[in-house]
Amino acid sequence: MCAKLILEPNPANHCFGCGGANDSGMKLTFELDQDARRVSGKFTLGPRYGGGAGFTHGGIIAILLDEAMGKISKLSDERAVTAELNIEYRKPVPVDAEIIVTGWQEEEKGRNRFRVGEIHDAHGDLLARGRGRFVVVGQPVAAGQGGAT
Repeated sequence: MCAKLILEPNPANHCFGCGGANDSGMKLTFELDQDARRVSGKFTLGPRYGGGAGFTHGGIIAILLDEAMGKISKLSDERAVTAELNIEYRKPVPVDAEIIVTGWQEEEKGRNRFRVGEIHDAHGDLLARGRGRFVVVGQPVAAGQGGAT
């Protein structure tokens, strides 16, 4: 049996990507597959997040990948922050078509968590890939107090 958890925007969190309390935020919802140890989300962004030539702005792509990688912290109920983020922009990311954003952890060394995030189109083509190093900070956060982004 597959254990999946829907990670909806927290109404008390002001995070631009996943917070529910930020009126200007993206309010991203992800699904955490606890068995596969991955997160995923399907989004159609819309022109609000556009950059040059009508495609998704590169900064928004970075936010999507950072959010997907950050959500992996929910698997171990730890709080981690982004220490490094590298993005490989492979193909333009459309604003008017569905994209799939995924994230997973590849390695753990001490407090460091090395993670990967990818954006694919509906046909499975890789549009962008991010690699990040996240550092565990403090203790797990109580419900409603925010958490890893």
